[in-house]
Amino acid sequence: MAPPKHPIILALPRGGVPVGYQVAKIMGAPLDVLVVRKIGAPFNPEFGIGAVSEDGSYWIDSDSARLSGVTASEIKRLANVEFAEVTRRIKQYRRERPLPDLHGKTAIVVDDGIATGVTAQAACHYLKASGAEYVVLAVPVCSAQMADVFRNSGAVDELICLEEPKTLHSVGQFYQDFEQVSDEEVISLLNQAKHFTNVVPLRKNQSESMTISKEVTIKEGEISLPGLIHIPPAPQGLVLFAHGSGSSRLSPRNQQVADALAEAGFGTLLFDLLTEEESRDRSNVFDIPLLAGRLLLATTWLRNQKYGKYLPLGYFGASTGAAAALWAAAELKQEIAAVVSRGGRPDLAIPKLHSVTAPTLLIVGGNDEPVIEMNEEALKHLSNASLIIIPGATHLFEEPGTLEQVSHEASIWFLKHLVERLRREIA
Repeated sequence: MAPPKHPIILALPRGGVPVGYQVAKIMGAPLDVLVVRKIGAPFNPEFGIGAVSEDGSYWIDSDSARLSGVTASEIKRLANVEFAEVTRRIKQYRRERPLPDLHGKTAIVVDDGIATGVTAQAACHYLKASGAEYVVLAVPVCSAQMADVFRNSGAVDELICLEEPKTLHSVGQFYQDFEQVSDEEVISLLNQAKHFTNVVPLRKNQSESMTISKEVTIKEGEISLPGLIHIPPAPQGLVLFAHGSGSSRLSPRNQQVADALAEAGFGTLLFDLLTEEESRDRSNVFDIPLLAGRLLLATTWLRNQKYGKYLPLGYFGASTGAAAALWAAAELKQEIAAVVSRGGRPDLAIPKLHSVTAPTLLIVGGNDEPVIEMNEEALKHLSNASLIIIPGATHLFEEPGTLEQVSHEASIWFLKHLVERLRREIA
């Protein structure tokens, strides 16, 4: 298949939305829902005889309808019942917003799997009638029999399926976790996916096809700094971590954030800013020019690696490391695409803040009052910055769920700003 033309991912709720979310994230394509409801036989609602689409039209499998003995009037009654649920879901998931214009676009229909196939067929027929230029059906699993039906019926232009078992009793047998997806989960994933339209695929010579995860050493003269680097396939950018006072590349909090950024498609580098001998002197922890210099050293080292030559860079700093990140960003100007500070001490970089051009996100715990004041003061000196306060969090974000919120906000910030830079550079 050639690269899809103006692709849009249309997930079939509810189960198809988590799958569609991952597809949209990888492709950097918009995600929406296409609401189609199965019409079940009166004597057995699980036996699908057709499905109703968003405009009230319905598609009926004539063989299934004939086997079930359903009359035309019964089909119409059943379709009206299901259309009421279609209307409810459109209102809840899209707030009655219509589907985007599909003319000239590639519509990629995603579901969690196909058993009878009636909803997927109705969805694809509806998209064809709505003007989609090319319709792809993408599912993790589909019975071999139904796969042949889709490939030969003309309902889709292309079927992408990872597993095609000869016998498929239920889609759930192919999942470790097949709990029902809630309406709240659907809405949350759709909101998060709004940022995926910024993601752009890289040229082949810009990324590794395999994940890289290894220990590295950053050297300059007598200085030797151990580090951990992780590069996912087709990364959208690279984020260097500057840890806080007394911490190191092994900081569990920074590693948790790094894992979240990797999930969002970013490479990460965690490294020790001080040598073992230097770390014994507590005053070095607050020597911001020294720490910033080490971050600059690591940035140069990363730029000399094959996976760091083309990708936009971001800094993630914690505590005193945030001051070092802002100091280094001021030195590098446009070289750094974005900065995120977690519980940071930007006040320690006040002399340099007016020179920071990178969009900066300051994240502080709601119960970390002294640091809130420091960040509010720093905000006055930054030309392009935002402050987010996480309710109930203390300085280390040890409260349940608070570090997850930090990871989420950081991922969104880097998705927005690093990928904007990437888009401009490869346009």
